[in-house]
Amino acid sequence: MNTETIRREALSLPVQERAELAEQLLSSLDALSDNEIEHLWFQEAARRAAEMDQGVSKRISADAVRSQAQDLLK
Repeated sequence: MNTETIRREALSLPVQERAELAEQLLSSLDALSDNEIEHLWFQEAARRAAEMDQGVSKRISADAVRSQAQDLLK
């Protein structure tokens, strides 16, 4: 069974069962080893770098991010 089939079947579950499944899946992430977590972060960094290279996402300067955050806190 592939993940697409599992996803479709999971989404067809009643709300309570979906919530329980979601909780179990999220809890399973807490059991990852440091090496597994590091590997996932490297994958995420590579994905984001590829998006920037492809022009899918854009770079924002730290000053712009800081300014936006300060505006949100006002």
